Amino acid sequence: MAIWMLPWGLALLTYALFLAWYVNWRGPLSKAEVDSALADLIASGLEMEGRNDLATLRDFLEADDGREFFMLNLVRIAPGAVPDPVSGEARPARQVMESYTRMFLPALFARGGHPAIAARKIGGYFDAWGVEADPGWSIIGYMRYRSRRDLAALVVDPRFAGAHEFKFAAMPQTYSFPTQPQIMTLAGPKVWLALALALAAAVGHLIILHAQLSSTPILAG
Repeated sequence: MAIWMLPWGLALLTYALFLAWYVNWRGPLSKAEVDSALADLIASGLEMEGRNDLATLRDFLEADDGREFFMLNLVRIAPGAVPDPVSGEARPARQVMESYTRMFLPALFARGGHPAIAARKIGGYFDAWGVEADPGWSIIGYMRYRSRRDLAALVVDPRFAGAHEFKFAAMPQTYSFPTQPQIMTLAGPKVWLALALALAAAVGHLIILHAQLSSTPILAG
């Protein structure tokens, strides 16, 4: 292999490894997987107190198409301080919420998920009819999930056994539902990583080519 091909080979290998992690290659959930995930959720007790709609979750998992999806989250962070679920000490609600996200985001990332958009609310409702009054939403999050299988695994991940209490303490109200983008003008990792790797490979190619030309002796005419 010509040495100038090395950067391109490394770029292709890196992108292949990225796709192996980022894309769901296992297909849709099986019925046995759905039943197991729901049984684990019931055993964890997280579906209690109206915080999770088990029937809605079952319908979503059973309709799995194997594709990625994005969860839209509307969140109201409690104003002022709230009791820390562990110490009972009054802490700013945003700090309490960070105790949850510090555990959740690494686990989401490990399963090919990540925040696609996070934004704070800067105004009230412009168009609103047939809905309840604005409770004072604080932020919105648009979270990318690699698959519904990953969602099911994250919901019952034992590492979050106590982490959810931080979320419940900091968020008196939230509203979440899964979406499938119809139009997406923002470039995702599959696009910008491919472009970054191609640029790095091109630069490496030029450096190697320059080094080869510099080392080539100039023959006298």
